[in-house]
Amino acid sequence: MANLTLKIDDDLLRRARIQALEQGTSVNAVIRRYLEAFTGGDHRAQGLHRFLALAGETPTGSGPEGRTWSRDDLYDR
Repeated sequence: MANLTLKIDDDLLRRARIQALEQGTSVNAVIRRYLEAFTGGDHRAQGLHRFLALAGETPTGSGPEGRTWSRDDLYDR
């Protein structure tokens, strides 16, 4: 993980620390969440959501009526 140095007004940083403390987090975590949202979020989570959306659109599975075929139907014996 990389480090980032920022120049921030002393009063702004003090207020940010107080606000973060009141929310039970840190200024570092707040900035990390902001940057994730700013850049489009967590790519792994986005990929998972896209996969689940595609899987939900796929007409596979047994469906609400259940399976209409048997194992013997799949193989010529």
